[in-house]
Amino acid sequence: MKSQTVSRIVLYLGLFSIGFVAVSLWSFWLVVRPPRIAIPATPELYRLPAEEVSVMTAEGLKLAAWFIPRADGRSDAPAIVLLHGYPAEKADMLDLASYLHHSFATLLLDMRYFGQSQGRFTTLGFRERDDLKRAITFLKERGATSIGVFGFSLGGAVGLMAASEDSRIRAIAAYAPFADLRILGYEAYSRLWLLKYPLVELMILWGRLFFGTDFTTPSPVQAASKLVIPTFIIASREDEQIPFSHAERLERALSRNPAAEFYFLERGRHGALPEDFENRLLECFSKPL
Repeated sequence: MKSQTVSRIVLYLGLFSIGFVAVSLWSFWLVVRPPRIAIPATPELYRLPAEEVSVMTAEGLKLAAWFIPRADGRSDAPAIVLLHGYPAEKADMLDLASYLHHSFATLLLDMRYFGQSQGRFTTLGFRERDDLKRAITFLKERGATSIGVFGFSLGGAVGLMAASEDSRIRAIAAYAPFADLRILGYEAYSRLWLLKYPLVELMILWGRLFFGTDFTTPSPVQAASKLVIPTFIIASREDEQIPFSHAERLERALSRNPAAEFYFLERGRHGALPEDFENRLLECFSKPL
């Protein structure tokens, strides 16, 4: 009887382990291939003279983008790259592009996999930071005199990581970026209690197998600790998707950067814009660019 009991326990543990590994793979696949949000807005609705362009990645993927020249049409104007959040697309940035139009040229980029861009999956910032550098090169070739980056959520994390590696980025503003993807994973699966740790680690392992590297490093908080350029972090204490603790981690990482500024909202869900947000964003970019 004892041997039968032990055999059953081993069998059940084996089945549980196999099921758990399968769930981790399924979870990883859903994270890197989420249902995409289509936003039915166009530059024409905002009366913006946008040009449909593309940015090529290192692997040859074509990333869709809108290039909107400054209102006066000057090619030697400062420019800002606008990066959407997960799992949205570049049309989500049209409101901000409209507001910035009189002072800056803008490039609204669909990050890989999202919107009209190519790519079988998102790498949650790891390869996207190099894609952003290629977008910077595109703007330089179009005559941009200086370049800033605004990113929302995932886009903000991408902007922080790229800014720490590319000196052509003169200023960065990030609204609700995550500070560390591994920690965000633990928080997302917090209901699993202790099982959240092996689940997230298995998902990172799947990332190593699919991407060939640990896609959680470098983290945005590691990148932020290296920044000396003007850096503007916006976050809400009520954000239901990116816990406010991520903004606090970024604040500590940026403590040695005298050009860092923070705008912490007491209220507002993920992506809610305060009334004075556009003016603050314009101030953030006007002086350094």
